[in-house]
Amino acid sequence: MSRLAAFLGTPTPTLGIEISATQVSMVRMAPEGSPAAVTGVAVERLRAGAVVPALNAANIVDRAAVSGAIRAALQQLGGRGRRAVLVVPDTIAKISLLRFDKVPPRAADLAALVSWQVRKSAPFPIDAAQMSYVAGAEVDGAREFVVTLARRDIVAEYEAACQEAGLHTGVVDLATFNLVNAVLAAGGPSQGDALLVNLAPDYLTVVILRDGQLMFYRHRGSEGDGSLADVVHQSAMYYEDRLGGRGFSRAILAGAGRAAAAAAPGVAALDIDGVRRQLESRLGTSVEMIDPRPAITLTDRIAASPALLDTLAPVVGLLLRERTA
Repeated sequence: MSRLAAFLGTPTPTLGIEISATQVSMVRMAPEGSPAAVTGVAVERLRAGAVVPALNAANIVDRAAVSGAIRAALQQLGGRGRRAVLVVPDTIAKISLLRFDKVPPRAADLAALVSWQVRKSAPFPIDAAQMSYVAGAEVDGAREFVVTLARRDIVAEYEAACQEAGLHTGVVDLATFNLVNAVLAAGGPSQGDALLVNLAPDYLTVVILRDGQLMFYRHRGSEGDGSLADVVHQSAMYYEDRLGGRGFSRAILAGAGRAAAAAAPGVAALDIDGVRRQLESRLGTSVEMIDPRPAITLTDRIAASPALLDTLAPVVGLLLRERTA
């Protein structure tokens, strides 16, 4: 949804990478012009502390370890390709929803207005920031814009780790935005209201869509208070009280399968069914696990476990967006 950088006039990359606090994930898709198919997936675990996602501090603590993991993943996929899209943690960016009763007709005037508005609450100098924005939902006759603000040097840290491994990343975007892209590419929801929860190892993000447009965004880091169910319940209450919500047509959970599979030895794995039941009790509706397969096919050798579908979804979301851009 938010583009921090882009290629111009070049073929769409077939390689996608996600760098998180716990692992490097790499996905290869069939070339543009072919049916959307995942032809390879590789996952390399990172040692604790190698990547520490943060809004206003260094993120890539051990660049050699991260670039080594990227090289190893690329080798698993045959070592081909020098261009890729990159998914990074939500934590590195501040997301704002700005509402304008009247949208300036000229793009330059709109950009100036958005920049002036976000400058007031930016947690770092706006001149040091990478900013992007896209139109969001229409609310009460006004148009909202989803604004992404990240420190340019932090984005560059992730890009540099890829470059050290021999890859150039011309498109960088956030994990949850591309979970949304994966859901939309898989056929919905284009009508009605939908809730998506991204349960990452070190953060939680809740988004609400109305007719396919983002209208609510809440991010909580690892230091935040409240359980997953509490945060989702509070978000749902805000949706009903402040956003005119009348119920969700779909509720989707991402990340739980990956979290369950990544449990350390001696640590109880996440109870996925228990989490779903807890959310269903709070929301009063069924909760489904994210599944990008309606938008893509998998080669025969790729087994679609819950953890794999969680791994695929954000990277596939960005790759598919670029194929249709």
